[in-house]
Amino acid sequence: MLFFQKYHNKKKQPSSFQIQDNEPPIKLISPVLLENIAEIQNIFSETPDLVVKNFVIKQTNSPAALVYLSGLTDTKTINNHILSPLLFEADKEEKDFEVRVSVGDVKEKNMWQEIENAILQGNSVLFIDKENKASIFDTQGWPQRGIEDTTIESSLRGEHLGFTETGSTNIALIRRHIQNRELKMKEITVGARGNLKLTIMYLADVAKPEVLKELLDRLNKIDVDSILNSASLAEYIEDNPYSPFPQLFLTERPDFAAAEILQGRIVTIVDRSPNVLIGPATFEIFFKSMDDYGARWLVASFIRLMRYFGFIVAVFLPATYIAVIAFHFEIIPLKLLLSIGASRERVPFPPFIEAIVMEITLEMLREAGIRLPAKIGQTVGIVGGIVIGQAAVEAGIVSNIMVIVVALTAIASFIIPNYDMGAAIRMLRFPMMFAASLFGFIGIAVGLMTLMAHFIALESLGTPYGSPIAPLRFPDWKDLFIRFPEWSIVKRPESTRAIQRLKAKSNRSEGDEH
Repeated sequence: MLFFQKYHNKKKQPSSFQIQDNEPPIKLISPVLLENIAEIQNIFSETPDLVVKNFVIKQTNSPAALVYLSGLTDTKTINNHILSPLLFEADKEEKDFEVRVSVGDVKEKNMWQEIENAILQGNSVLFIDKENKASIFDTQGWPQRGIEDTTIESSLRGEHLGFTETGSTNIALIRRHIQNRELKMKEITVGARGNLKLTIMYLADVAKPEVLKELLDRLNKIDVDSILNSASLAEYIEDNPYSPFPQLFLTERPDFAAAEILQGRIVTIVDRSPNVLIGPATFEIFFKSMDDYGARWLVASFIRLMRYFGFIVAVFLPATYIAVIAFHFEIIPLKLLLSIGASRERVPFPPFIEAIVMEITLEMLREAGIRLPAKIGQTVGIVGGIVIGQAAVEAGIVSNIMVIVVALTAIASFIIPNYDMGAAIRMLRFPMMFAASLFGFIGIAVGLMTLMAHFIALESLGTPYGSPIAPLRFPDWKDLFIRFPEWSIVKRPESTRAIQRLKAKSNRSEGDEH
């Protein structure tokens, strides 16, 4: 009791790393140019990439200074569209310098906090002597990669374009799919030090307002120094942070994000991250791929059924093997039992230890294959899978049957199209194996019931995670285990809670009637 009291009291004490709630006092810029330059150099001290260009505006003969960070700005835009007009052009009739500066977005600010944020975001700021406001020009131009094919979510017939680390580019990629005025956006900035810009995209006449409000409330409550990527943001806003299941869908495919917006879901674009968040997410969305809608519906349905079968194999096959060998070997046919016995003759470990050794070895090989360069990673996979596996069998560490079970489990887990769900499934097999090693099939049954209870109770942005299985919503089953023909799916899923359910009319042409 004394320990818990000390721990409780310790939690109440404020930490030295706690984020300060007190807002800094508002500080305005000065009409004296030299004072503003001194303040800028004070704010950005020890910042060698800070550029302060002093010059005189030819039109008005006013001393001025343009301030920006060289690594975050487009210097061609600054030289050609800001400095050149102000230094060399003198239009007697036009007194407003902003008209001559040919930069699209120009804002006027007078608070130092806003000016500091603008410079850090790659904008350039113009100070003019005797003016108590500064002009902020949109000159962002940091290094960025081009639009390439996706690396994790590959597709055969989908578009070969993936999101990049630039939020505005990702917005444009989605807009190309949904050219409708009801496509709305809301911008939020998160992070006291990182100033991460989030853009929420949705269809105003389709998305449920309560879901949108719930998402905005959760985002506005985030109080943190900085968030580095979409996966970190998801941990702040998901319903159950202790669940193994991902509750928001991460994708790097614009076509998939656009398709989910059309279904009534909400997309959150995270600047500086090549993945976007989709919510509310349900369990079945993680088993879908854009190729499902690029193939004939019978083929797509067969592949989708294979994914669900792979899910069952990946979670329960090692546990079933352990339970059968350790507790229920009488259900095995005699010839197969003799074969398994011969295979395990030299193995000194119980099936659980044997399975744990092989599963952990497999996970280490997978992780090594991901972190290494592509060519070396493939070599490591081949060497690890064949050479080490064969050597382990010959050394009597594991049996042949166990190698087959682990290989089947690995293949089954990799058939899941979503990486986060695949990782969750791989992790779930370990508690199942432990339960099977203690109680056999009864342990597996208890583990299954626990998993189902958690599955039914889980939510994503207030929406049941198990829908349309739990709760049962049979109309949505047209695009669940089997994908019905596109023309027959005329309504959006109930799980998205869309306010406009009808998305198409079943007016399929019967062909040439003449």
